[in-house]
Amino acid sequence: MADHPVFKMAFSKIYPMYVQKAEKKGRSKAEVDTVLRWVTGYSQKQLQGQVEKGIDCRAFIEEAPLNPDRELIKGVVCGVRVEEVEDPIMRELRYMDKVVDELARGKKMENILRKPD
Repeated sequence: MADHPVFKMAFSKIYPMYVQKAEKKGRSKAEVDTVLRWVTGYSQKQLQGQVEKGIDCRAFIEEAPLNPDRELIKGVVCGVRVEEVEDPIMRELRYMDKVVDELARGKKMENILRKPD
């Protein structure tokens, strides 16, 4: 999957789609930023900087410090189990897709961020 077209797509093209998906369901851009920061390990300033730079999705993932707890994300997104995606870059993108999906479905933030009860 090294040449998958999404890897070359600017993250700044995907980010507004995440925000739009969440806002359609009554969630906020700030909440999208929270879940994306949790997965990637970026600070708010770093996240915004990556969006503004227009880097591609591969670089967005490769430059991220990545939260080790993101591997707790399980489930299906786009018909694929995220934990079974073999390509590491695609798996990271699916982790982000999954948490934004959970946000849009109304899941509680502490559950999305995999915080213990």
